[in-house]
Amino acid sequence: MSSTISKYDPIQGAIWKQKEAVPYKAVASLLDEVEKIGERNRIISLTANLFRSIIATTPDDLLPTVYLLINQVAPSYEGLELGIGDGIIIKAIQEATGKSSASIKSELKKHGDLGDVAMTCKSTQRLLFPPPPLTVRGLFKDFLSLAQLEGNSTQSRKVGVIKRLLVSAHGSEIKFLVRGLQGKLRVGLAEQSVLAALAHAVVLTPPSATLPPPVLDASLHTNPAKLQTMLSDAVETVKQALSECPSYDKLIPAVLQAPLSQLNQICHLTPGIPVHPMLAKPTKGISEVLDRLQGRQFTCEFKYDGERAQIHRREDGTIKIFSRNNEDNTSKYPDLVKALQDCVSASVGTFIVDSECVAWDREAKRILPFQILSTRARKEVKEEEVKIHVVIFAFDLLFLNGESLIQKPLRERRALLRENFKEVEGKIHFASFMDDNDTEKIQAFLLESVANGCEGLMIKTLEENATYEPSKRSLNWLKLKKDYLQDLGDSMDLVPIGGYYGKGKRTGNFGAFLLACFDESSEEFQSICKVIGTGFSDDALKQYSEFFSNGNLLDHKLPIFNVNPSVEPDVWLNPVQVWEVRAADLSISPVHTAAIGLVDADKGIALRFPRFVRIREDKKPEEATTAEQVVDFYKSQANVSGANE
Repeated sequence: MSSTISKYDPIQGAIWKQKEAVPYKAVASLLDEVEKIGERNRIISLTANLFRSIIATTPDDLLPTVYLLINQVAPSYEGLELGIGDGIIIKAIQEATGKSSASIKSELKKHGDLGDVAMTCKSTQRLLFPPPPLTVRGLFKDFLSLAQLEGNSTQSRKVGVIKRLLVSAHGSEIKFLVRGLQGKLRVGLAEQSVLAALAHAVVLTPPSATLPPPVLDASLHTNPAKLQTMLSDAVETVKQALSECPSYDKLIPAVLQAPLSQLNQICHLTPGIPVHPMLAKPTKGISEVLDRLQGRQFTCEFKYDGERAQIHRREDGTIKIFSRNNEDNTSKYPDLVKALQDCVSASVGTFIVDSECVAWDREAKRILPFQILSTRARKEVKEEEVKIHVVIFAFDLLFLNGESLIQKPLRERRALLRENFKEVEGKIHFASFMDDNDTEKIQAFLLESVANGCEGLMIKTLEENATYEPSKRSLNWLKLKKDYLQDLGDSMDLVPIGGYYGKGKRTGNFGAFLLACFDESSEEFQSICKVIGTGFSDDALKQYSEFFSNGNLLDHKLPIFNVNPSVEPDVWLNPVQVWEVRAADLSISPVHTAAIGLVDADKGIALRFPRFVRIREDKKPEEATTAEQVVDFYKSQANVSGANE
C-alpha cells in the first residue's frame, strides 16, 4: 500500500473487490508496515490510504477497522475490554497447532512476544482444507463476543473461539490477532494518529451514497497549500467531535453520511455519553499564576482531593456518573444517585455537571483524605452497606436542558449551575471560590483550602478564553497545590515496569522499582526514575511485591519498554498500575529515556529524589504522565528558576 497520500488510487490499492468484506489481511499488512517504519507522518499516510480504500469500496467496514486499529471493541464508558490472559491464548495455540504447553512457553522465553510465538507455531502447519480467510467485520464480531462472554464455561468457550480464529489466520495476521486479544498491539499506532488518518481520508476521498464515490482523490484538483489547510482543519474537526462525543459508534457513521462541516451538529455533548474532562496545567507559585493570567479576570477554586465525577441526567431521567477516564461509576455511588434527586430544580431536565467526589465525615462535617475514599468498593455497591460516605463538590455545568454550554464563559456556566441546583448539606456542595487577583488574598485562600482538607487551588479564567475545552490540559486552568514551592510543582503519574530485589531485612521483597512515563507517539513506556524502598514502609513494600509477584511478573522485556541497559531491573513488571510520585526536580539524564530526543538529542529526562505518594486507581497505564508533559515540567522548572536551558 502506497505511503504517499496524493499518489494513491483507493480502488487499485485495495486487495479486495467492490462491496466485498475487507480482509483482515489488509489491516495486518498495515500494522506490519507501521511496526517497521515508526515515523508518524508516514504512519498517518498509510492508515489514511487504507481508510480511503474502505470508503471507496466497503464503507460499512470502516467502523470495525477503526476499532481493530485502536484495539477496542466499544466506547470506554461501556466497560467492555478484551485483555485475554496469556494462559487462555496459550491453550488455544496448543489446540490450534498441536504444540505442547512447554514448547510454547519455551518459544515465548526466546521470542518475548506471544504473537510471534503463535506465528512460529503455525508456520509448520499445513491444512488439507484451508478455512475461509479472516475478515475485518467477522473478527471484530468475534472480539466483541469474547469481551461480552460471562457465566459458566467462559474459559473453554474463549479457547474455542480463539482456536478457530488462529486456524483461519495466516502470516502476520496471527501475530496481530494474538496481540489484539491481549489488548496491546504495540506497533506505535497511537489513537491520535488513527484520528488524523480518518480526517485525511474523508478529505481526500469524500464518502458518497454511490460507490465508488465520484471523487477518489481530491488532491488532484486542489491547490497544495489549500489542501494542507483542509487536512489540518479536518483533523481538528474530527478530534473536537470525538472529545465532545467519545464514541466511534457515532463518529464513524457521521463522517460517512455528512460533510465535516456538519460534524459538530451530529457529534456533540450528549447526556449519557461522558465527555473527556478539561485538565489544568501545574504552576509553582502565585507569581506564576499572575504572570500567566495577566490582564484577565480569573477565579480561585478549592482543589478537592477526591475523584472526578461527571454527572449526567439523560432524557429518560436516569442518572449516570462517570470517572475522569470515562468509566461508568454509577453502581459505585448509589447513595449519590439518590441524593442528586433532591438537589435539582424542578425546571431542570437533562444536564451534565462536572464535579469532584470526596469522602465525608458526617459528624464533623469535614472532608476526609483521599486514602479513605480509595477504600470504598468500586462496583455494585448497595446503598445500605455504604460505610464511606461521600459528598459532591460541583464546579461546572456543561449541558442544561438540551443545550451545550461549553462555548459559554465560565462565569455564565457557574451562574447557571447555582441557579438550577441547590446545595444539600452532606450530599452536594458548590466548590468554594474567590474572584480576586490580590496576591495576599490568594495566599490566604490557598491556606484556607488546605485547612479545609483540600490539595490547594484551581485558578480559572472567567470571561476571556474561558470556554470548557474537553480533553485539553489548558493554560486557562492552572493548579496551585499546597506543596508547590517545596518541590517540582506537581506530582507525576508513572507506571512501575521493573523491580529490584531488596537486601537485608527486605530480602524476598522488592527494594526499589523502575518507573516510566508513557510516550503517546511511539506508544512505549520510557524510564524516568528508580524509586528506592526508603520511601516505603516495610508493610507497603511487602504488599506491592506480593501484588506484582501474583501474576504480574514478566519473564522477558516487552518491546514497548524503552529502557537503557544500565538501569535494567532484576525482573520486568507487567505495566498494570499507575503510581503518583513527587520529586525534587528534573534533570537531563544519559541513563533514563523519558522524552528522549525532545530536549536533548541523545538524552532523556530523569526525576531527582522521587517519592511514592499513592496508587492512582482511576488511571490506566496509557493515561500516565506523557513524555510531552515531562518536557513541560522540565521547561517550566527551568523558566521558574531562571535557568537558560
